[in-house]
Amino acid sequence: MEKKDIDSRKDVAFLVDSFYIKIRKDKTLGPIFNNAIKDWDKHLNHLTTFWESSLFFSKKLEYKYIGNPLEVHAKVDKDNNYSITELHFGIWLNYWSQTIDELFKGEVAENAKRRARKMGTFLYLKIFEARQEDVN
Repeated sequence: MEKKDIDSRKDVAFLVDSFYIKIRKDKTLGPIFNNAIKDWDKHLNHLTTFWESSLFFSKKLEYKYIGNPLEVHAKVDKDNNYSITELHFGIWLNYWSQTIDELFKGEVAENAKRRARKMGTFLYLKIFEARQEDVN
């Protein structure tokens, strides 16, 4: 299959769906995600909108992402007894980059990997800040 760049919501949905198939099966991440997410179809659609908004922010999009990823991730960490570590983010990021490389190539695909690295670092730091707030 000839790889192309990510250029539509359909491509983003394919990426997100393919990625979360791996996440759900992973022995470290699967239990966390499968416990936290009750409606996978709704969640995958929501994440498709998130990534579409992130990658194509300069386009007029049919769907607009509404949500607070920091709040959600801090809650998942709390629900898991504050056990989320850099290992979890590393595994997540490796699957994300691997899935992109398997399916796509191009500028937007590379941007999706860069944005995930930045987002992972930001969320990881903010989770630890939220832990400090919970303790105090």
